Amino acid sequence: MATMTGQPGDLSGASPGAPRGEGVAGARGYNPLMYELLKTIEDPAALRRLERRQLGQLADELRAYVLDSVSKTGGHLSSNLGTVELTIALHYVFNTPEDRIVWDVGHQTYPHKILTGRRERMATLRQLDGLSGFPRRDESPYDTFGTAHSSTSISAALGMAAAARLKGEARHAIAVIGDGAMSAGMAFEAMNNAGAMDTDLLVVLNDNEMSISQPVGALTNYLARLLSGRMYDTAKRASEHILKRLPIAWELARRAEEHVKGMVTPSTLFEEFGFNYIGPIDGHDLDALLPTLDNIRKLKGPQFLHVITRKGQGYKLAEDDPILYHGPGKFNPAEGIKKAAGAKPTYSQIFGDWLCETAAIDPRMVAVTPAMREGSGMVRYSELFPQRYFDVGIAEQHAVTFAAGMACEGVKPVVAIYSTFLQRGYDQLIHDVAIQNLPVVFALDRGGVVGGDGATHNGVFDYAFLRCIPNMTVMAPADENECRKMLSTGLALDGPSAVRYPRGSGPGAALEPIGATVPVGRGEIRRSGKGGVAILAFGTLLAAALQAAEVLDATVANMRFVKPLDLDLLKRLAEEHELLVTLEEHVLMGGAGSAVCEALAEAGIERRVLLLGLPDRFIDHGDPGRLLASLGLDAAGIEKSIRAARA
Repeated sequence: MATMTGQPGDLSGASPGAPRGEGVAGARGYNPLMYELLKTIEDPAALRRLERRQLGQLADELRAYVLDSVSKTGGHLSSNLGTVELTIALHYVFNTPEDRIVWDVGHQTYPHKILTGRRERMATLRQLDGLSGFPRRDESPYDTFGTAHSSTSISAALGMAAAARLKGEARHAIAVIGDGAMSAGMAFEAMNNAGAMDTDLLVVLNDNEMSISQPVGALTNYLARLLSGRMYDTAKRASEHILKRLPIAWELARRAEEHVKGMVTPSTLFEEFGFNYIGPIDGHDLDALLPTLDNIRKLKGPQFLHVITRKGQGYKLAEDDPILYHGPGKFNPAEGIKKAAGAKPTYSQIFGDWLCETAAIDPRMVAVTPAMREGSGMVRYSELFPQRYFDVGIAEQHAVTFAAGMACEGVKPVVAIYSTFLQRGYDQLIHDVAIQNLPVVFALDRGGVVGGDGATHNGVFDYAFLRCIPNMTVMAPADENECRKMLSTGLALDGPSAVRYPRGSGPGAALEPIGATVPVGRGEIRRSGKGGVAILAFGTLLAAALQAAEVLDATVANMRFVKPLDLDLLKRLAEEHELLVTLEEHVLMGGAGSAVCEALAEAGIERRVLLLGLPDRFIDHGDPGRLLASLGLDAAGIEKSIRAARA
């Protein structure tokens, strides 16, 4: 693979592109600067003016551009390399943005962004004030629905289709959903509703599971074109009209059709939901995609197109390891991703190691994840303890209640889940875990501002929605060692608990032996000062608080617990200081600072309190350090806010 050169969006000096099939940038001599066709595509209307024979070359150029862009900015790679031809085909066949395309999750939309007028902004992807890594309605009219959490696309597209029918507007609604997202109940709820409504809706299942790629080939592509054709559809409807008058003949005909289609396609499930199932077809074969989509565009009622794609398509390293290349940082495409030597372990790795060490001494402990094994640091645990590892798919609601059921039987479940995804299992957290006071530990990864994924993935609401639930214990570790100790503390409790830790690495604290705990509801003084100010730090902002305190000669308390609060420590700090400052990487409304104010009011203590945290708005994507500094949550910002409060 040749080294990539040039910046995304720089199409100057482009020379004739490679013929179809020449591969991704640099492969087999393809020069990434040869964007002859891509440089002419400012919107899908320009794409639709191309001749059919040119689309293969465009696919090669687009795939090269995606790789070039992501290697310079970081972002989702494998999934985007896999949707190049599908994206081209959808925009080529349908009249976007008049026809609505909803991309599930949206981490596969970089080709879509490039073809819809944002090519030259790809250099700003996931950076402060730059392009989002997901679809956003305020970014482009082609982003018809904002997505980032999975399994919402069918519901949204169905709503758009229903609205179009109400308004008397003839437009298509298309949901593009991955096979992983199909494991969530919401997708099936939407399909159940769509089949009953008989609305014009196309669901495209982008299936990249290698285990079911075998049916792809000439025969299935031919059958897909046949089953999507108007002649077949018309004949089918006419025969249904006649045969339904003859119940026995109708039942025989229906079973015969299901049998014939079932021999080559997994259609039965989707047909039972009321969809006309078409596929599977090769999602990288434009000769299969284009005529099939064109046929489907002319059909009425709910349609379900099953396409097989390959994550990392066209880039050998990503094809061989699509998980490693799922969301890489910056890298050299010629060399691939290199792990930095001597890098500190992330909190996710600290958690994964704690799981393995604890499981070795406690046979009752099990781990549950809603399809986030790699992100949550659970790979080694899943290999060492496969019988005690449960990946339930993208099904957060089920994950929580599944864990509750295990806890009823004396098992000790640990649910590893991103803070932003626990929101999806909130009803189950209250009704199935907390009301029954079951000992389930929630290991909340990605607490606080997460960076490039932005507002949809920031874990900034958990203190508020957890501390209001009776029986919950909510812990906020300041470093890696406290994280381990608090996980062990939660495992020893008789009720539900949550340990909330951030993305990335910590300060590198020395780790105590496995099994060490912290006293429940007890904080600690980390620095005693004489400046009349006490900073009450919750979580990993403790380091910034200590830096600011050195300048201000302030007292710093590591509060450790959001619930229960250390009331004795709080009262002592209030008695000895004229200003209390709460500090948290969380929204101020309902957060740890609010808990402090409530506790002071209940105790009848009047004291000035300055609350520092996140404002009442969604925090966008960007470098976490820069974001926190812009919000006044670095050492300099904390010092400035305290000086202003005392002025």
